Amino acid sequence: MNGFDEVALLLLIVVPLFGAVAMMFMPGDESEQTWYFAIFIAAISLALSLVIFVNYDYNLGGFQLSNTYEWLPGPLDINLSLGIDGISAPMVLLNGIVLLGGVLVSQTVKYRTREFFVLLFALSAGVYGVFVARDLFFLFFFYELAVLPMYLLIGVWGSSTDFGTFLRTKEYGAMKLLIYLVAGSILVWIGILALYVAASDQGFATFSLDGLAQLARDGEFDSNFQTWVFPLFMVGFGVLAGLWPFHTWSPDGHVAAPTAVSMLHAGVL
Repeated sequence: MNGFDEVALLLLIVVPLFGAVAMMFMPGDESEQTWYFAIFIAAISLALSLVIFVNYDYNLGGFQLSNTYEWLPGPLDINLSLGIDGISAPMVLLNGIVLLGGVLVSQTVKYRTREFFVLLFALSAGVYGVFVARDLFFLFFFYELAVLPMYLLIGVWGSSTDFGTFLRTKEYGAMKLLIYLVAGSILVWIGILALYVAASDQGFATFSLDGLAQLARDGEFDSNFQTWVFPLFMVGFGVLAGLWPFHTWSPDGHVAAPTAVSMLHAGVL
């Protein structure tokens, strides 16, 4: 593994976050300058995504470019573990394509342009993190990182729609999205903590997907535990992914979202 391979997936997350932080120091009234800088950051993100996608060896399969960055080792065993497989590789590339496309179509955003792109890149960093995280703690963290920017982007820069017989405001769409996603996140978080506690009872406290998968293969989680934990993940991730019948937040959020967010919402999330 060369130097680039060791940091490639981390750069996927860091680059849009760097762009978001850098934009905070740009003049607020320079909307065109901010847009060009956003294109530059999005292009770098897409280039990274493309390099990672092209270099993934589908013949070898499995997780590649894996690396672990220690955060809270020891009893808690919470570490940033990153890796990419045959499913997440095209999703990473798709996120890069949609991000650049979303930035390009956002030239017309003149109200608080700087803040718009700060939130858009924070959202994109969260999406990248979800696709490459191999630790349940950070998988959850990165998804939540995407939720708040999405709420603000819809609530501030979204649009209201008059359907004739009723009105759907952008504030309604943003709040409905937030309530549903937070509710789904709570269920998922309870399930994650339950897995962590169950793993701790086996003397192997971890949030690692690999570690938890090995415990499951070894039959360390009894049937009673699986019976009540499975619905937490099924309903929780069903809400977060917008699966029927937990999807009612998605149409309202999609209709109210600005174009760039709608592209990420429909194409990636």
